Amino acid sequence: MEIELDEPESPEMIQILNKDGEVVGEEPDLDEEILKDMYWWMFYARKADEKALKLQRQGRMGTFAPIEGQEAAQVGASVAMEDEDWLVPAFRELGVYLERGVGLEKNYQYFMGDVRGNEIPEDVNNLPIAVPVSTQVPHAVGLAWGIQRKGDEGAVLCVFGDGATSEGDFHEAMNFGGVLNVPVVFFCQNNQWAISVPLEKQTASETIAQKAHAYGFPGILVDGNDVLAVHQATKIAFERAREGEGPTLIEALTYRLSMHTTADDPTRYRSEEELEDWREREPLKRFRIYLQDEGIWTEDWQEELEKKAEKKIDEAVEAAENIEEHSVEEMFEHMFSEMPKPLRDQMEYLKRSLEEKEIEEEEAEIKGGFP
Repeated sequence: MEIELDEPESPEMIQILNKDGEVVGEEPDLDEEILKDMYWWMFYARKADEKALKLQRQGRMGTFAPIEGQEAAQVGASVAMEDEDWLVPAFRELGVYLERGVGLEKNYQYFMGDVRGNEIPEDVNNLPIAVPVSTQVPHAVGLAWGIQRKGDEGAVLCVFGDGATSEGDFHEAMNFGGVLNVPVVFFCQNNQWAISVPLEKQTASETIAQKAHAYGFPGILVDGNDVLAVHQATKIAFERAREGEGPTLIEALTYRLSMHTTADDPTRYRSEEELEDWREREPLKRFRIYLQDEGIWTEDWQEELEKKAEKKIDEAVEAAENIEEHSVEEMFEHMFSEMPKPLRDQMEYLKRSLEEKEIEEEEAEIKGGFP
């Protein structure tokens, strides 16, 4: 008996702008102001990311994950969202955060080691940064299920990397989302590398997008360095979600031009030739060429944006580095609505210990100054 084995086809990649900024697909009908906004947020995110790297190398910021090369994937998706939609991020989503209204000082503050940087403004529908890989994906499905059950407006954008698709959380969430038909957009920034593990060592499937077929909903493959294509793909996915048609998996094919985090050395596992090849496809340059051809980008406007970005970044650094210090109580206050006695005892013990240490240091300084 001969059995024909069926394989889900890999979707054709959506692309509107090629690497040289030339139009190769159907242009979306977007206002000039939206196009200018996209460019601004991409440029601002790039400059903010560059500043963060300098701060980290100067010892003024801790380890963080640079976004260079992934600005189009982030901004294109974010601009397609509405205010009532929810963002569930991983840890490399600076561009989405900025466009969604979370101040840069918050991002800097968080990666400077202050957890208060993870606080989200009350009028912004974002969940906090999630560092453990893929753990936020089931959260996104639960959030979307809540929206569905309550009959609320909006849908959920869940952002993660290609490495997350190798985790069980991803598959559980995809299955859960498909079965419940919830309004969630799974958005994978496939930047080719899960730290030092290349994509071909993570999956045998031709694309990540085609994995959606196993869970009963569509997958879209899009050029993640083409902001127009990303925006179009995400808009389609959100329309499906809002109309009750369930999840969509988007694979934004992009590339991490920098290191995984500032604790990583990518020269140990990838070639300079590969990096240079992807630099030719980088998102900011191709979008600038397109805008210039459309008569939107000018050198004067670029100069305005550079001054604006520099001012906002300087203000963010100033705010993040001069925030009021934590009180001891803040370490204990946010777990329970009413603090239980064992936790209160621990807090009081820590406070006494710190006070005693301060007294000891003062006495030692006096003795050292006056033998």
